[in-house]
Amino acid sequence: DVLVNSAEHDLVRREEITFSARCSFGGRFYSLEDTWHPDLGEPFGVMHCVMCHCEPQRSRRGKMFGKVSCRNMKQDCPDPSCDDPVLLPGHCCKTCPKGNTHEVCFYDDLHKSYNDRSYISSEENSNRDSAADFVAVLTGVMDSSGVARARFTLTRTSLTFSITFQRMNRPSLLTFLDSDGNTAFEFRVPQADTDMICGVWKNLPKSHLRQLEAEQLRVSMTTADNKKEEIQGKVIKHRALFAETFSAILTSDGVHSGMGGIAMLTLSDTENNLHFILILQGLVPHGISAKVPVRVKLLYRQHLLREIRANISADDSDFAEVLADLNSRELFWLSRGQLQISVETEGQNPRQISGYISGKRSCDILQSVMSSGSALTPGKTGGVGSAVFTLHHNGSLDYQVLVAGLSSAVVGVTIEMKPRRRSKRSVLYDITADFAAAQEERGGGRALGSCGRIEARHIHMLLQNELFINIATAEQQESELRGQIQMLPYNGLDARRNELPVPLAGQFVSPPVRTAAAGHAWVSVDEQCHLHYEIVVNGLSKSEDTSVSAHLHGLAEIGEMDDSSTNHKRLLTGFYGQQAQGVLKDISVGLLRHLDEGTAYIQVSTKMNPRGEIRGRIHVPNSCELGSRGEVVEEAEFDDLVFVRDPAELRKDPHTCFFEGEHHAHGSQWTPQYNTCFTCICQKKTVICDPVICPALSCPHTIQPEDQCCPICDDKDQDLICSCYFEGDQKMHAPGTTWHPFVPPFGYIKCAVCTCKGSTGEVHCEKVTCPPLTCSQPIRRNPSDCCKECPAEDTPPLEDDEMMQADGTRHCKFGKNYYQNSEHWHPRVPLVGEMKCITCWCDHGVTKCQKKQCPLLSCSNPIRREGKCCPECMGKFWC
Repeated sequence: DVLVNSAEHDLVRREEITFSARCSFGGRFYSLEDTWHPDLGEPFGVMHCVMCHCEPQRSRRGKMFGKVSCRNMKQDCPDPSCDDPVLLPGHCCKTCPKGNTHEVCFYDDLHKSYNDRSYISSEENSNRDSAADFVAVLTGVMDSSGVARARFTLTRTSLTFSITFQRMNRPSLLTFLDSDGNTAFEFRVPQADTDMICGVWKNLPKSHLRQLEAEQLRVSMTTADNKKEEIQGKVIKHRALFAETFSAILTSDGVHSGMGGIAMLTLSDTENNLHFILILQGLVPHGISAKVPVRVKLLYRQHLLREIRANISADDSDFAEVLADLNSRELFWLSRGQLQISVETEGQNPRQISGYISGKRSCDILQSVMSSGSALTPGKTGGVGSAVFTLHHNGSLDYQVLVAGLSSAVVGVTIEMKPRRRSKRSVLYDITADFAAAQEERGGGRALGSCGRIEARHIHMLLQNELFINIATAEQQESELRGQIQMLPYNGLDARRNELPVPLAGQFVSPPVRTAAAGHAWVSVDEQCHLHYEIVVNGLSKSEDTSVSAHLHGLAEIGEMDDSSTNHKRLLTGFYGQQAQGVLKDISVGLLRHLDEGTAYIQVSTKMNPRGEIRGRIHVPNSCELGSRGEVVEEAEFDDLVFVRDPAELRKDPHTCFFEGEHHAHGSQWTPQYNTCFTCICQKKTVICDPVICPALSCPHTIQPEDQCCPICDDKDQDLICSCYFEGDQKMHAPGTTWHPFVPPFGYIKCAVCTCKGSTGEVHCEKVTCPPLTCSQPIRRNPSDCCKECPAEDTPPLEDDEMMQADGTRHCKFGKNYYQNSEHWHPRVPLVGEMKCITCWCDHGVTKCQKKQCPLLSCSNPIRREGKCCPECMGKFWC
């Protein structure tokens, strides 16, 4: 308790963070007016007695920005009226135990923080902390009887949407309209034989973000058929969305009625009460200001089961109610999608809309990662389990389960609830009969099948992330692997809907690692040869070093299965929770070939296991023989290469990298906290980290300084006068040390060796002497190779008009000149001349340019010397 209270006290005193029109806290961003309980990571978890608030502030110039303030809420807790109050999991204040029949109102649930259940850790919901949910009901505005329900989730500046529709053909175009009725964004709906539309609107402008928050955006869908149907609706924020587990679209039997609605429903946590909220459109004609009586009916095959009466108006047509104590038959029909909800006006000319209730549908995916660390008795086996589920409208649940790296044969595969007691499991569905052991590998296998009779209560628990999947083996009869079945929010990646994820296990690392962690990943390559990835992990080991910032749990890398390869691994991202996703655009031809041949891997490394904690082989067929297709930087685009150093501006730059809790400009380089013997560089939102390469030393005696990565010669007679500063890696080097120079973006160049002259403080670099060649057209096979070599067959030199059409390595044309692959040059700009502070290079037919990145200076009056690109501090590096 003392430790937790101290952490809360330190948190409240944390320095306030500002960010333009938003707040940044713990590596995540929050919108203005957002509130949240901060997550301090292991072992503290979420501080439920601390509330943080993103307060809107206005600068002297009138610019809005956000400021984080946190306060301890414990002093606000009321005194319990009973003698034995209890502290419920996920709460701050003690409360009196509830009676057997006490029911928590649905509206109370709406104001709880997302999923406050104790066994769902803070990390598992971290991706929801800064998300906001919106909904829209779309009804006909032009010759349409269609009705659609659209659900939107805003995360930072991306708005994902899941849309289902009825009584219309599949739309071809989705349009967002701003407050003036102008088109803000268009989405071309792909053709498919389904009533579900999934998509994402990326990088919303600030003006549209404000209109979204102010509920001023509308969304429209139109068809391309002869009917030219159109439906439209207003996007609104609704707190009930996170608690919803069942839903219905309400339509009219009339033609072009313009009426429609949706029902959002959920079961009580303890009793069989069905809470619902209705959002209705067009049921009360516009112009009628008086309240109109309506009847809400619950029907089964047109037989009336329940009825509720209410009053609504054209301006206030939404309302909430509870259907209490559903019996076993009603619950059975609910689970099968056979219950119908109907809303009908009373009086003359009654109007009616109705729809069938089923489990909530969306583009999100139900999945689970099973690890030995999450087993009922936690262990470290290095095994992995991966599962994907599909819930159908009739209540059936399809599953695809894969396990690998187990210590013994599988004897049980079950879907369970959380154990009521540690020794008492709550098995709901046993699917062991569908499991088949793998013939090619020991300790692996699959289970494919369907549960046809899922109860309504279990559907509710499934969609609230309250169920688990358990794997028992001959050696671990109770549980060797276990994982929580969780809804993974849709993010625009289509691979997860079409393919199974790749399992990541400690047993797949070379050499194998007996770890408690496991994971799975979706990987795809698009038409531009950009790699899209999404990784979910469970049970990553935490570092004992609490100084590591921003809860960095691990590093995801991609590379080749051949560990002796000289190609560098590519860093994908850092893990700050249980999920990581992104796009890798600058991929080498070699890596793309390995992806195509199935000889590449994804690996997650941690501080406890820096050479890999879990790994999985990935196979992504592609036809990217020429590498990723980027855009050639022309002379007119040089303004985009300017690096901004102001932190607020860095966050706005779309090419900025976020790593270990800090933003880094495109082209900048730094030493990472997780390993000081690496050098990282930011390349358009992608962080690439290379290990320091130590040169061979010719001296008879070497020593290993504690503060350096490479050994140095033990020369006691050396004159140690002053250190050297090398602009390549922007570091100080001790006198007498040698190193390979760091050249962005290629990393460490092994064909040159630099030495710090202790007597003068100068850096002296020598290039490896290359052997003479007899061929007329030598080539450099890799950008980091020291010397060119003759190709297998010597060919005559190419003419200018043949260079771009030749087979093999592609050349580049820049202006009027042609350049060999990997060749560097300073571009010439009309009226300006040669720009020596910008370097361009040819990368397999694509010209890339980069402005020299200057180091941060600590002096107050830096100077710029003639012929230098960067300012310097006076006398800083003089001896």
